[in-house]
Amino acid sequence: MYELTKAFNYTIAILLTLFYLYQIGYLIIGLVEKHRKEKPADHKLHRYAVIISARNEANVIGGLIQSLREQNYPRELLDIYVIADNCTDNTARVAEMAGAIVYRRFNKRLVGKGYAMDYLFSQLRNEGKEDYEGYFVFDADNYVDPNFVREMNKVFDTGKYAAITSYRNSKNFGANWISAGYGLWFLREARFLNFPRMKMGISCAISGTGFLVSGKTIRENGGWPYHLLTEDIEFSVNCALKGQTIGYCDKAVIYDEQPIDFKQSWDQRLRWSKGFYQVDYNYSLALIKGCFTPSRKGFSCYDMFMTVAPGMLLTMSAILINALALFACLTEPPYMARLVFLESAGFIFRTIAAFYLGLLMYGTITMISEWKNIDLTASKKLLYTFTFPLFMFTYIPISTCALVRKVEWKPIYHGSDQGSLVRSGARKKATSI
Repeated sequence: MYELTKAFNYTIAILLTLFYLYQIGYLIIGLVEKHRKEKPADHKLHRYAVIISARNEANVIGGLIQSLREQNYPRELLDIYVIADNCTDNTARVAEMAGAIVYRRFNKRLVGKGYAMDYLFSQLRNEGKEDYEGYFVFDADNYVDPNFVREMNKVFDTGKYAAITSYRNSKNFGANWISAGYGLWFLREARFLNFPRMKMGISCAISGTGFLVSGKTIRENGGWPYHLLTEDIEFSVNCALKGQTIGYCDKAVIYDEQPIDFKQSWDQRLRWSKGFYQVDYNYSLALIKGCFTPSRKGFSCYDMFMTVAPGMLLTMSAILINALALFACLTEPPYMARLVFLESAGFIFRTIAAFYLGLLMYGTITMISEWKNIDLTASKKLLYTFTFPLFMFTYIPISTCALVRKVEWKPIYHGSDQGSLVRSGARKKATSI
């Protein structure tokens, strides 16, 4: 029993290390690569539509629309559409008064952002308004830096990308340890995942909001046929499978409002975890096959497979097996029980310690790297660096519940508009790279 337990533990540790080792390369690229200054160049100004799916967002959507109307980009080339999706408040009226074109949708059966977006694309197609070169997608609580569209347009103008994602900061980073956990994760995603992918020519991943999809891609897909609980990841996986590339623009900055209530955070991340399982179920086999495709497409498929793979669930399963071995060894002779106990208890301790220290390392490196872009006191930055692993540890019960529970899309309540609080920070980020 001792030899079997030991072999199992070493196999799990070696496999997980090898599978995720490539992300150390991402970390190094994110640290050593410079954000190069661009040479002045002429870029064609493309015509875009903004898509905002909103459900009972009357208290924040006006601020987002105002920030979009204040873009350093010709107004006639940027139309703003809002889908007031199953709203029971005056979201539609507020959006109209702010200058958006509003479509009201009521469908209690097909619920979720993916369905709302698909509905709008269908409406635009039926009305002969599908001639946009690209579509920006935002959440109603966002605040958009004044140069966002112009910076995204520079990358879009290269003609290389099916979609482009952006640098995602937080409006309420320092509200508490929960919002800080979200904020640090999204900064890590920008700096140490999408930035290295862009440098290597690997497809990036969109993350819910602040992205641009080419009109050609929307027309080829017949709209937005992505309706899993994490439709953004589903789209990213499909791009990798098709050999399409998602780009990244680190100079295009949005500020997103994060949950500060643990119950709302639980509900949101429960949906994310369930959505990842759905993507695993529907796309894992295709991604594994895609890994053997030559060139960058193969690596993009591998990267997406490791992104959606339930690594935490596998780790928790290994811990559970070792916990069972601890009880089973009680029936063994004393010398054998001692060996099994030391091996299994040691594995559990090492795994938890490695998980915490790894998250602390990533949190620390991200906090230091993005220090100037996080508008907090030094003491709070230090505090939230150490609470970041605790925030991530809460994914353990969340991902476990998501495995067995039925999960439906639920709206997240957002507070009052905080766009004015981040305007100076947005300009600082846009000019400091």
